[in-house]
Amino acid sequence: MKSSVENIDPTRVKLSVEAPYAELKPSIDEAYKEIAKQVSIPGFRRGKVPARIIDQRVGRPAVLQEAVNSSLDDFYRQAIDEHELRPLGSPEVEVTAIPGLDGKEEGDLTFTIEVDVRPEIELPAYDTLEVEVDTFEVTDEDVEKQLTDLRSRFGTLKTVDRPAQKDDFVTLDLTATVEDEEVDSASDISYQVGAGTMLEGMDEALDGLSAEEETTFESTLAGGEHAGKTGLIAITLKAVKERELPEADDDFAQLASEFDTIDELRDDLREQAAKQKEFDQGVQARDKVLEALIEKLDVPVPGKLVEDEVHRHLEQENRLDDDEHRTEVTEETERNLRTQFVLDAVVEAEDVDVSQPELIEYIISAAQQYGMNPNEFAQALDANNQVPAIVSEVARRKALAEVLAGAKVVDASGETVDMTAFTTAPGEDEEADDAEATVESTEAAEASDAAEETEEKPKKKAAPKKAAPKKAAKKSEKKDDEQADADSE
Repeated sequence: MKSSVENIDPTRVKLSVEAPYAELKPSIDEAYKEIAKQVSIPGFRRGKVPARIIDQRVGRPAVLQEAVNSSLDDFYRQAIDEHELRPLGSPEVEVTAIPGLDGKEEGDLTFTIEVDVRPEIELPAYDTLEVEVDTFEVTDEDVEKQLTDLRSRFGTLKTVDRPAQKDDFVTLDLTATVEDEEVDSASDISYQVGAGTMLEGMDEALDGLSAEEETTFESTLAGGEHAGKTGLIAITLKAVKERELPEADDDFAQLASEFDTIDELRDDLREQAAKQKEFDQGVQARDKVLEALIEKLDVPVPGKLVEDEVHRHLEQENRLDDDEHRTEVTEETERNLRTQFVLDAVVEAEDVDVSQPELIEYIISAAQQYGMNPNEFAQALDANNQVPAIVSEVARRKALAEVLAGAKVVDASGETVDMTAFTTAPGEDEEADDAEATVESTEAAEASDAAEETEEKPKKKAAPKKAAPKKAAKKSEKKDDEQADADSE
């Protein structure tokens, strides 16, 4: 087999392949065997039909077409390996000549393949990257906020006779209509005003509303068959409750923590606040180092891959006609593909590999975020063929740690910030939430990964022309559950 490659653009190539009849012959023989098993011809047992009879009844072109279809994938892989290409997405194939159509065992199978490929990236020296992060200090206000949050976990809800305001807990009924047709409804919904976890515009609608009052507002529906459409939302407020906090005293410290006095509890909360701020500083450093690295590089992205992913995304949201949203999704997809390509280049340059303990640690952390049993989560990943994508994600996180270790990070005062705690293996991170801060693995990046990992077979384009807080949280979580039960009663 002979092949040549032509660069159409930095992320797309065209392969021209010529395979002699002799290399196609095994596939032709196999095609005759398969067709013999499928056809029923009087006088011959199924599977024992001679080739000449198949040529008469089925036609030699059909046999050759079957042979070509079954052999394209092998020839494609050989060409990819020969030219050391890293394909993305589905290849597009055009067969231009099939040998043997005239009955002679000679000639060449010729075809071309167009496919997106990963761009070549030349990485800069990591020590040329310098970023500035915020200087952190723990204030009394930080400690009081932590203490207030902890007291909130032990608070009690009390019904009040006044209009709802931010942080109140309300009970309401909701109905959504689109073009005068009711599309959804729910009763006795519990919601904290200002949480921003439901429909856009709900917090504003609830602010100032009293029990037994009704109001309406317009909002974009987020789920169901009407997702992306503007609906009229009607809400009826049934109750308003406020949270009463326990006194911050020694009794509370003994109730909510292992400490005997409120001063000891405050000291511990100060330590926790310092650790959280140090962690936030590290996440900021990683984000900025990654941004600085990408800015140093002019990384192209495959236009077709972006277009296909954007279309899939908008189709799922039923927003194909939303041009403004299309622009946003396109920009996000391109940004995340660039991020993936750059970090994959670091993975290769640094010869990063992922150990089994690192993979297990990542899966356990992710399972906790989804509230799933780790074993069930791992089985779901395996069933959906997502393990290779998870391995790639862990490798990229390790790659970014390599870049961060070589970069220079300073605070606002110009002092060098020690990033040692953030350049360890992903499995050793204190928090699981840093995965999102480290690498934004969007659906576009996953689609690109899946395209490479699954190694799709060439598809014919045209027919041939002739063919939480550590110490206090434990008790408080239990208290939360008890309070939730009491509230429901």
